[in-house]
Amino acid sequence: MSNVAVHKSRQKSRSVLISGASIAGPALAYWLDRYGFEVTVVERAPSIRVGGYPIDIRGTAMGVIDRMGLRPQIEAAHIASRALTFVDTEGKTIGAIPVYDLTGNEAGQDVELPRGTLTTLLYGLTRNSNVRYRFDDSIEAIADEGAGVDVRFKSGERQRYDVVIGADGLHSHTRRLAFGPEEPFNHYLGYTFNLFSMPNDRGLSHGAIVYAEAGRAAVVFAVRDNPELFVGLIFATETPPFGARLDKAEQIQRTEAAFADGGWEVPRLLDAMRQADDLFFDTVSQIRMPCWSKGRLAVTGDAAYAPSFRSGQGTSIALVGAYVLAGELAAHDDPADAFAAYERIVRPFVEANQALAIREAGSLLLPRTQEQLETRNRMLAALQDGHAAKALSGHAREVHSSLRLPDY
Repeated sequence: MSNVAVHKSRQKSRSVLISGASIAGPALAYWLDRYGFEVTVVERAPSIRVGGYPIDIRGTAMGVIDRMGLRPQIEAAHIASRALTFVDTEGKTIGAIPVYDLTGNEAGQDVELPRGTLTTLLYGLTRNSNVRYRFDDSIEAIADEGAGVDVRFKSGERQRYDVVIGADGLHSHTRRLAFGPEEPFNHYLGYTFNLFSMPNDRGLSHGAIVYAEAGRAAVVFAVRDNPELFVGLIFATETPPFGARLDKAEQIQRTEAAFADGGWEVPRLLDAMRQADDLFFDTVSQIRMPCWSKGRLAVTGDAAYAPSFRSGQGTSIALVGAYVLAGELAAHDDPADAFAAYERIVRPFVEANQALAIREAGSLLLPRTQEQLETRNRMLAALQDGHAAKALSGHAREVHSSLRLPDY
């Protein structure tokens, strides 16, 4: 009898509400449904969000993908980016690094795909199961009464669940309701960014161009031969813009001020930003919490431990965390015991991957000072034989695969 069958045979029906239908939420729903739980996923958007920038699945997370039976679809969607090319203010190449030399992982253990492709695949695994989705709704209030959690939805409906899990991202509303304001948990890494798309009128294919000045960087990324480019304008700020999200005009004004007199093609990118209809502005931050659970409430994915895009590991640790959390809930009658085991197993993996955002990304992509920029340029020139780049990324490869998945 399989482990899943054993769990189903002994599992009392327990109800779980998951807030968030991006990556961690549907992945958790898949495993909980396999173990016999009654699962509801609430999502404030009217449907699964498709499209979006590329994400990576690496190391231990590929083991989760294997156990979900998704490897063929994931590998078929692989973008196969070739290199990051670094240019100076005149557009001349300073150096180029093959993507897999930079990340430290080999083909088959590092898959890059559009975010929307992964969310669609995860949703596809659960939409025809017993998992119930509540789109265009959200949690408005929660009360942990000891024997269960009373939930009031924005739609006005009230329900009681045995367990509630927040998987609703960096700025998790569920986390705020359960644990308080975001600020104590948001570890700001000193940068904000503006992300948008524009026409691929330069014929860029399968890779990215990076232009940096002290304290600001422009990244232009092509997914295969897509007619659109993703553009990131990233800049250093001492004080993070916490609080209400900036509106479009404020986003544009803040970014224009940060990139005034920028070189390379920055003026053209600013023009494209003004015309973009998909501006997304946020901080480069990590979520660091002393505990990921409280009574019958817990958080997972970016809501619990966002590592920031500088680590390249947000998706991977979300998949691993969801797998372990579901397994531990199935293995324990008391949610508190399950949450404690989940945290004991996953926290070292999370913290090691969060550290990559500082140790590995460092000043390579985002040099903060002129000295760092000049040091980076010298390093890029020295990396052209490829061996040094692989040596730099050896630690990252170890971290990506540092957790051995438990069998449930």
